[in-house]
Amino acid sequence: MRPLRLAVLVNPWAGLGGATALKGSDGLAVREEALARGAIPRAGERMARALGQLTAEGLTILTWGGAMGANAVGAAGLPATVLGISAEPSSAADTERAVAAFVEAGVDLVLFAGGDGTARNVAAALQAETHPPLVLGVPSGVKMHSGVFAVTPEGAAAVLEDLRQGALVTRLDGDVRDIDEAAFREGVVKTRFYGTLSVPAAPRWVQATKISGREQEPLVLEEIAADIAARMAASGDRLWVLGPGSTTAAIATHLGEGKTLLGVDVYQHLVRVAEDVTATELLTLTEGQPMALVVTAISGQGHIFGRGNQQLSPAFLRRLDPEHWHIVATRSKLLTLEGRPLPIDTGDPELDRALSGYRPVITGFEDEVLYAVGQAP
Repeated sequence: MRPLRLAVLVNPWAGLGGATALKGSDGLAVREEALARGAIPRAGERMARALGQLTAEGLTILTWGGAMGANAVGAAGLPATVLGISAEPSSAADTERAVAAFVEAGVDLVLFAGGDGTARNVAAALQAETHPPLVLGVPSGVKMHSGVFAVTPEGAAAVLEDLRQGALVTRLDGDVRDIDEAAFREGVVKTRFYGTLSVPAAPRWVQATKISGREQEPLVLEEIAADIAARMAASGDRLWVLGPGSTTAAIATHLGEGKTLLGVDVYQHLVRVAEDVTATELLTLTEGQPMALVVTAISGQGHIFGRGNQQLSPAFLRRLDPEHWHIVATRSKLLTLEGRPLPIDTGDPELDRALSGYRPVITGFEDEVLYAVGQAP
């Protein structure tokens, strides 16, 4: 059996706006602002994590130069052929140029590290292809609504291992969706469909397209909000950190307080004391303080960490008592997952494993279900 011809591509700017509360990384001005706030590029490291699970046997790797792929392949200790290199800072046009070169070289699968914007660039480069290669994303952006990403870098490696060993892997069309980042920063989600990419069908390892829209269950949300509010009222001076989402926003509404819909806010004594904090600000604010965390699952995908809430950094999560982080979700949202666990993708595999297991999910007032959390090969 001939080797699997794998193209490796990295968007080195992906994800910069996550921990810095900028809600995205599109545009040079946003990238510069993110770097000024202390953002650390992570796409290359996450690609190296995925590739580090593989061996060179049965693989022919083609990549792009420097931070757009070659550095990550080298960090994983794998040999590769570099087809080209782009000037810094790289752009969307460079991504499309690299993909075109990969197609011309006859690759079987394009493995890219990035977010929805990168998926859009890959889709644009492949739109005229009659027989495009498979595509799989190593999740490295902020939002990742598209159904073309593995649930974790290790999940991407598991898919590649199946392909390398000749397993029967079905090709399916995964939706490419992206949001209007300017509207997103104002708390408004406007998603747009940009086409499809052929992805390997591995439901355990490849995430679904995010389901858009607010929950249509106001009574259930009010019950969940009342449950959390009661816990907050009984917690004394404890700081409460509420992650993004309409379910957590319902808690703030119940309190009569504001909530950054797509950001992380902090409350104490039922009052908001900090809004739309960055990862660094959250660490400073909670240093040495008793605290609790409330997060919700993304509809359709189920992620509780690593999608749109990178402000909840591994350093923050490690200092949090496991008994004081709470998952809230309606039962209908859980049912959309069809039994799949709630994935964790903090960027720290050891922490992901430590946080995994069966945990209570608050689904109403004094109403909980036990649900599997975490998903790693």
